[in-house]
Amino acid sequence: MPLDAISTEDLGRVVRTYRDALAEHRASLNRLNVYPVPDGDTGTNMALTLDAVVDELDRAGAAPSLATLAKCLSHGSLMGARGNSGVILSQVLRGMASAFTDAGAHGAPLGPAEVGEAFSRASASAYAAVSNPVEGTILTVARAAAEGADGALARGGNGGPGADLALVLGSARESAALALARTPELLPVLKAAGVVDAGGAGLLLLFDSFLLVVTGRPVEAPPAPEGAPLAPRVTDPGTAGPGADEQALSRGAGLASVTGGVADLRYEVMFFLEAPDEAVPAFREVWDDCGGSVVIVGGEGLYNCHIHTDDIGAAIEAAIEIGRPRQIRVTDLAEQVEEERWVREAGPATMVDEPPPEPVTCAAVAVCAGEGVKRIFRSLGARQVVAGGQSANPSTAELLAAIEASPAEQVVVLPNNPNVVAVAEQAAAHTAKKVRVVPTPGIPEGFAALLAYDPEADVDTNADNMVAAAAHVVAGEVAQASRDAQTDAGPARAGDWLGIGRDGIRYVAPAPSSAADAAVGLLAGLLPGDRDHEIVTIIEGEGARAADTRRIAEWLSENWPGISSEVHHGGQPLYPYLFSIE
Repeated sequence: MPLDAISTEDLGRVVRTYRDALAEHRASLNRLNVYPVPDGDTGTNMALTLDAVVDELDRAGAAPSLATLAKCLSHGSLMGARGNSGVILSQVLRGMASAFTDAGAHGAPLGPAEVGEAFSRASASAYAAVSNPVEGTILTVARAAAEGADGALARGGNGGPGADLALVLGSARESAALALARTPELLPVLKAAGVVDAGGAGLLLLFDSFLLVVTGRPVEAPPAPEGAPLAPRVTDPGTAGPGADEQALSRGAGLASVTGGVADLRYEVMFFLEAPDEAVPAFREVWDDCGGSVVIVGGEGLYNCHIHTDDIGAAIEAAIEIGRPRQIRVTDLAEQVEEERWVREAGPATMVDEPPPEPVTCAAVAVCAGEGVKRIFRSLGARQVVAGGQSANPSTAELLAAIEASPAEQVVVLPNNPNVVAVAEQAAAHTAKKVRVVPTPGIPEGFAALLAYDPEADVDTNADNMVAAAAHVVAGEVAQASRDAQTDAGPARAGDWLGIGRDGIRYVAPAPSSAADAAVGLLAGLLPGDRDHEIVTIIEGEGARAADTRRIAEWLSENWPGISSEVHHGGQPLYPYLFSIE
């Protein structure tokens, strides 16, 4: 017999099954990483986001109503989102939740049409959140699933055999799988790395989870990396990065993607906008002509708006024409460093307990990993330190808790990783405090930013000064290749040491070389020809050896006698050396 609907109880089982599938295949998803360093995090972020959803369900009781389940799905994914892949996934789940809520309000069962509508809203919600969406990512897979479900519904007519729920789900899953297989053709960086998109592979597990609960069809393991061919890697500002979905959000604040040309825009403008919902689409069109990296997220009369533009006045005037912008924040991006950064896999991030700090005008919150790094951030004035970034991504809820615990009504947040920026902006949008996120791409930039921090200045002054200070740092790091790959610096084999700058892999030291070999090669390329820099800070992490550190310091002394070097123990995982050149 055709299956007419899925019960609320079974829908809860789908959510839990999806959580379990992401947890089981987390490592496989993490390995779908376009760079050969042990930093894949997409699976970790998606799994932890679903953990937060299930925690909400657990608190809701044994038999929640459909409305309660939808609320748990929406709120849990929003607050539990980690990293850019988690933020995109939260938009997918929130779109589905809105369809479930509407179906429940009308007393409609969750039949084929309602599930198809949920998939359509999931895709629309994800796309609507990202300006200039990048195809070949989780967005493409979500849209394909919705189109597959719609196709099955159209073939089945009104209640015909083709409209069976199992057939709709199967068609959605098949279309999503085909789209996932095509992602390397849409993103050359995936093809060069021999992988499909990690976020899309993680989303495919959602449709597998539906089918397991509804039909008993087992969940399939994500595709394994094929191994990167040793051919020239495509470097495209719109596609390069730690993973396609991570890149789709990492360069802009909030949920923005930045593609070619946007980096030339001078100002970042952000504000909350109180305006009628029906006026927002036209406002978005005006903003699309006004700049780039456009993000407009919200609803029911309140929107969080973000744009990169050369015309601040036009951007704000467009908002005034339809409503009331408030908490307007403008950042000069002229000298802000844009780069790729990698996030490390680890368990859930936790907030570091601190004694109650003294009230200040503006408090600073920093995200970091490594006990030594945390101590340095605290010594520089950070009032709250959230563990993560270097080895795990904190959730929206964790960053929000740190903001609320800060002893000030104004807060500046240092994500210290591009993959934490979107979550930080999401947390900033859910507090009554005035918050500015300074998009520091790494620990060295975070240290430099705090050197410009004044706890008695207002948040806008602090953020502007901290952005400028961070932009004056040249940063790099050393890591060990986790697999074979072609890099901009030539072929790398598993076990080789890599010198990584903000623009990618700059130096490959073939095994059996040491971390010091990669460090020296990296620094030789990063240090300027005019030799006008004065200080090189060396931050030792896990795996650093005294002999390597001594060799790096001696090389600097011999080859750059006018530069002094400082060594600090950071304890960060996976990257034995971080460098800051000032």
